[in-house]
Amino acid sequence: MSEFHCGFVALVGRPNVGKSTILNRLVGQKVSITSNRPQTTRHRILGIRTDADGQIIFVDTPGLHQAQPRAMNRYLNRAAADSMRDVDVVVLVVEGTRWKKDDDWVLEKLKAVSCPVILAINKIDRLADKAELLPHLQALSARHAFSDLIPVCAKTGDNLDRLEAALRKHLPVSPPFYGEDQVTDRSERFLAAELVREKLFRKLGEEVPYGLTVEIERFKAEKIALHIHALIWVEKKGHKSIVIGSKGERLKEVGREARQDMEKTFGQKVFLQLWVKVKEGWADDERALRSLGYNED
Repeated sequence: MSEFHCGFVALVGRPNVGKSTILNRLVGQKVSITSNRPQTTRHRILGIRTDADGQIIFVDTPGLHQAQPRAMNRYLNRAAADSMRDVDVVVLVVEGTRWKKDDDWVLEKLKAVSCPVILAINKIDRLADKAELLPHLQALSARHAFSDLIPVCAKTGDNLDRLEAALRKHLPVSPPFYGEDQVTDRSERFLAAELVREKLFRKLGEEVPYGLTVEIERFKAEKIALHIHALIWVEKKGHKSIVIGSKGERLKEVGREARQDMEKTFGQKVFLQLWVKVKEGWADDERALRSLGYNED
């Protein structure tokens, strides 16, 4: 019988390179929310994959970014940087052949990491000329002593099996830390708030998201259904009407889509109610951040 391997893998990179999509693919179900908006991920989230040979505990992180104008930005960077401590492998995720200043900044932080670092070049399906990939890989290999450089496509799943195999080589022999059926360390209450926030980010585009968060006021199982009451906090009065939309249509759409996802995730009927309230300046207020669940977890 082969030895069982178990360890932690941090997924890091600048915002919007596809870390959460990679996590969801490798775990086999939705654990971390996704959208086209940078900084959709705001918390460290564990995604757990267990099979007969081992357990990989993925740590999804907020995107690292140099600009830190507000308390929220500083919190996101701390959460991401802390996630690189005490892991067995780090996966640096970058976007195709697009290399930005924030990528350099993330790479500089990785110089302090003692564990192996694998480079995952995501979104290769978007490359118009595949011949550009090889010279780009050669240039990237000169930037850091990566243990592997692996082109992947999180959207389709291409080459993620190769990434997983590379990760397993670095995991120590260890019994599992989590039960074989557990896929995340987060509560259903947390996941409910995240699903509402995901739908808002997708519906609102660039209009509001950074000044928006979701708080679950009530999460209760009654007979055959979950009853969930969610508060959507925005920073400005003008944002409230944007979130609600004309005749409340946008909020209804968000509620409907979030409820459908919750029913898939929780495996039961969900009654979801949403309210929108204003808490001015919450994203630049350390105390307000903590009260809304942005803790150093």
